[in-house]
Amino acid sequence: MMRYAVGIDLGSTTTKAVILDADSEEPFVLGRGITNSRSNYDVACAVALGDALVDARFGMIAAALERAGVDAEARRVALDELTLRFREQQYRRQLAELDRVVRELATEAGDELRQTELAAVDELMTSLLNQVDALFTKDAQRKSDFFRDIAGSQYMHKAEALTRGGGCASRDDGPRFDTLVGLYDKAILAVENTDTSGTDFEDCILDAVVGPQRSLPALGAAVSEVIATRLEKLANVGTGYGRARLPFADTQIRSEILCHGLGAFTMFPGTRTVLDIGGQDTKAIQVDDSGIVTSFQMNDRCAAGCGRYLGYIADEMNLGLHELGPLANQAKRRVRVNSTCTVFAGAELRERLSLGEKREDILAGLHRGITLRAMSLLARSGGVKNEFTFTGGVANNEAAVKALRQLISESYGEVTMNISPSSIYTGALGAAIFATRSLKQEVPAA
Repeated sequence: MMRYAVGIDLGSTTTKAVILDADSEEPFVLGRGITNSRSNYDVACAVALGDALVDARFGMIAAALERAGVDAEARRVALDELTLRFREQQYRRQLAELDRVVRELATEAGDELRQTELAAVDELMTSLLNQVDALFTKDAQRKSDFFRDIAGSQYMHKAEALTRGGGCASRDDGPRFDTLVGLYDKAILAVENTDTSGTDFEDCILDAVVGPQRSLPALGAAVSEVIATRLEKLANVGTGYGRARLPFADTQIRSEILCHGLGAFTMFPGTRTVLDIGGQDTKAIQVDDSGIVTSFQMNDRCAAGCGRYLGYIADEMNLGLHELGPLANQAKRRVRVNSTCTVFAGAELRERLSLGEKREDILAGLHRGITLRAMSLLARSGGVKNEFTFTGGVANNEAAVKALRQLISESYGEVTMNISPSSIYTGALGAAIFATRSLKQEVPAA
């Protein structure tokens, strides 16, 4: 049996889950999970938790292989292949459901759809199904790990080809791009808001293990052992931008500030100042030598300088969000961008491009502007003290890190700056620690 406590961080763009070993004296992470936030918060919570439990089970498979005497390199190769095949199986199941819903909606629309649009739907969905193998080769580059983004990108690209590149745009009876997109938008909501997290692991892992176990027979036995292991949740605590909408009792909710402060301190015990740049807000937090928050400042009135702002810029430039940082670091100069407002940024961006400014130089200016806003919050919270920990999704953006490091050095001198590869899970980690503490205090938290 595996007994665990879970922390859920329901953010404006992503929902994160961290599960801790409920029987460990010190915080021990068993698994982490993430999904895009959606209109149904119960489902977002369940999917993130399901993803964290999948992560924990893969850790259990690795431990079983180690006990069986499989060497480290063989374990790594087998688990990499198993993980890829598992994600492929998950994607195929979601895509099959999307295919079913899109075709069902098209049938229900009946006379509202042209015959060319019905034919286009068939071609679109068949094309998506035919591209799965290429998406999950060992060297495949996917712009996102989220089903909505991967399938949506391919759907839109094919829809454009059928309505414009296919020469149909000039025909009155040709397929309409807006109609095809409308079908996808309705279908993806239905697919995303269906919780399949309870059945996904066993179904997908049994299909996924077929190939990898041929080269490592011990893998099949390890998978069977993990499937047979019972999981028991003892406690949960929720936090985040949407915490008031989580399906938890009031006693199981903690503020973002407390969770991010405690999570950062747990990852880096020397932490005294925390900066979190999330999807919708920015938080500057000061903590003491026990991880208790002593002061904070928060920008939650505007998405400027946050993840959503960067996402909007990426869309305007037709780039993946992960491409912004590397491109900005190629800049030879910084273009000063006057507006960091999401509403006006698109217009200024297009104007700068029309004047011949290079994309990388514009992006360098944008990243500088974002970090300047963060520095203002840090100053109002009490400044930057050693050690400084940067968390949130934007902490994975290398251009933002570079700009922030430079500004901190200029304003505060040399300060140790911590960034964890798991920084996006900081709030969920703090919530999970609160959940484990509730068990030790014998206060029911689930």
